[in-house]
Amino acid sequence: MKGFDEKWKDFPDYILGITKEIWEDRQLHTLNRYYAKDVIVRTPLTISQGNTGVINSTMEVLAEFPDRTLLGEDVIWSGDDESGLYSSHRIISTATHRETNKKIFFRIIADCHALNNQIDDEWLIRDHGAIAKHLGMTAKEQAIKAIEESGGLEQCPFPFTPEKDFQGPYTGVGNDNEWGEKYQSILQRIMNAEFSVIPQEYDRACLAEYPSGTQACSHLQIDDFWMRLRSAFPNAEFKIHNRIGRNDEMMSPRAAIRWSLQGKHEGYGHFGAPTGAQVYIMGAAHAEFGPWGVRREYVLFDEVAIWKQILLNSRHRTNS
Repeated sequence: MKGFDEKWKDFPDYILGITKEIWEDRQLHTLNRYYAKDVIVRTPLTISQGNTGVINSTMEVLAEFPDRTLLGEDVIWSGDDESGLYSSHRIISTATHRETNKKIFFRIIADCHALNNQIDDEWLIRDHGAIAKHLGMTAKEQAIKAIEESGGLEQCPFPFTPEKDFQGPYTGVGNDNEWGEKYQSILQRIMNAEFSVIPQEYDRACLAEYPSGTQACSHLQIDDFWMRLRSAFPNAEFKIHNRIGRNDEMMSPRAAIRWSLQGKHEGYGHFGAPTGAQVYIMGAAHAEFGPWGVRREYVLFDEVAIWKQILLNSRHRTNS
């Protein structure tokens, strides 16, 4: 890889390797080398610029979860040495919560753009709903707690929305591999209320991993997940921001999609009775294909961030 340390044999090795160095080997100082000085990091809760903020937030997480591990499940990637390389890195994280001594298990999907040995643009989604569940709370209860700890409805910062975003170095949209195009089509059809695509394109034995550590098996449960999400935001705009497909040796054909859903919470579904709140969902999804369709699906968004938006929206209605 042009511009990258010779110790990395390929881009997935780089992504997996620096993640271990930073988090598990405690080499936080390497963030000054592996993250660009002005790196932009977006999460469903906030946006920040600069590797100093990345170092500080990493220390904060490790202080709360001192034995945290980050186990890379897959790196689905695209790009080249000239324009940069883009990865969608799916991670299993385990840790012990220092305050309660409870064990937690959750997933992360981090989309990163890297050039010349440095990450300069990132979209990071942690399953805070799963963390809350392991700590004995629902995602809504965790959102309420977080709002209270931030000074209540009047003072709590509003989560990330596109209005807070600014353009980073990455201006691409992924690649044109057939598997990325296929999965994009499936998600677009689901969001257009064509739920019949699920029995058509998913293996009957498909296993899925969804937010808040929820698991699903086969068409009925997969349909239920997508139906409850879409019915909660029936008129929200669905956008595909990045699409990658890959065929790699010893791997199933697979795809990674970074997407968003933006609009009003105006339907019954995954987030209870409609509130009319304006909500932005930063989402990521991975799929693995087999001879009978999608055989594994991994979808991630932050339910705590969504509940914070729904709850904080009440202050705007009160002040209007």
